[in-house]
Amino acid sequence: MAKTAPLPQLDQLPGFSIRRLQQIAVALFLQETQAHGITPVQYAALQAVCVSPGVDQRTLAAAIGLDTSTTGGVIDRLEAKGALRRSPSEHDRRVRLLTATDEGQALARQVTPAMLRAQERILAPLPAKERKEFLRMLRVLVEANNELSRAPSSGI
Repeated sequence: MAKTAPLPQLDQLPGFSIRRLQQIAVALFLQETQAHGITPVQYAALQAVCVSPGVDQRTLAAAIGLDTSTTGGVIDRLEAKGALRRSPSEHDRRVRLLTATDEGQALARQVTPAMLRAQERILAPLPAKERKEFLRMLRVLVEANNELSRAPSSGI
């Protein structure tokens, strides 16, 4: 009987650790922002629309690295909260342009300090001098592998 290689330890696999860190990041975000009732993906969409008013849904999806159907649901929920408004494009009635309402802009401003606290908590276990290097290396991995994603990000 042929001897097989031992199975790797999960905690030694980058994919496993990245998935776990993403779970932790979401948990920290939700803890810090619970008073606002917004998810990390909703925050990303709202923030992107605040920065680029009049963006269409397809461009928004590409900017934040989501598939278009997921983005549609996110926009539905933000619209139901009164944070975003969809309006038809003057040039193509099939295209919906997104604008943050006054309430949506206020929500983004209110949530931002809590979101930043969550980011600080994610990095807190690292010594301060290593945080920038960790983020640099993380960006290298994300950018180098972006096209392999089911929803590559184009940035806004």
